[in-house]
Amino acid sequence: MSEHSAIEWTDATWNPVRGCTKITPGCDHCYAETFAERFRGVPGHPYEQGFDLRLVPAKLAEPLRWKTPKMIFVNSMSDLFHKDVPDEYIEAVCRTMERANWHTYQVLTKRSSRLRNMLQTRLRFAAGLPHIWWGVSVEDRAHGLPRVEHLRQAPAAVRFLSVEPLLEDLGEVNWEGIHWVIVGGESGPGARPMQKEWVRSLRDQCERAGVAYFFKQWGGVRKSKAGRELDGKTYDGVPSRVELPVLDSPHRLAAIAEIEALFSASRANELGLVTGQ
Repeated sequence: MSEHSAIEWTDATWNPVRGCTKITPGCDHCYAETFAERFRGVPGHPYEQGFDLRLVPAKLAEPLRWKTPKMIFVNSMSDLFHKDVPDEYIEAVCRTMERANWHTYQVLTKRSSRLRNMLQTRLRFAAGLPHIWWGVSVEDRAHGLPRVEHLRQAPAAVRFLSVEPLLEDLGEVNWEGIHWVIVGGESGPGARPMQKEWVRSLRDQCERAGVAYFFKQWGGVRKSKAGRELDGKTYDGVPSRVELPVLDSPHRLAAIAEIEALFSASRANELGLVTGQ
């Protein structure tokens, strides 16, 4: 999407995959789908196909072209671990993150069992890298809390939860192995309400467990008016980031060529997959 982002907890977004499908109540009012569908049928637009899932091999090496270190939200407009994204494409995305290690990456998914399984096997090379943060979405107890357990079973240096939209009181959560929590309410038309008690409970639990706590927003139809203060305070907790040098130009160009060779549009065509530009 963009080298710059308005999302409060990141600097930039990177979308080598676009589009997704709904699987749980947390997906009901998906902001990404709403945005993408506005442009369905617009010739030449990145979302000409709306929110249909497709790979974008031309975007694979993008972080290697960004010379300034950034916090990068991976696939803000999709889910890297969607069942229709091939294993080899997911590996290519992770190889980019491995090489462009002066950035910090936030990989967020609702497909937590696939995340766990791949980090234990094919993605083991990237699982424990401290500049790649692996996270799962948590919207309620039934769907969200099992994802936390899957994440805990995955080898990772940094694990985080995106508790947004928070749809109910999660009760007491097991914070073992969790390093960061982002909490937020749903926004936009039809936004489901979030209670202060739910938010305070998570804040207090995180403080007791020593987990970094970031409160993103109250949400609602007018989220800017509702703001993001909790009990008169703004919570911007975030784990420490590693600082690594940017590759010099010859090595960056070589890395770009290597990544672009891993998975091309022609390879996607061989697999019968839809691609975008």
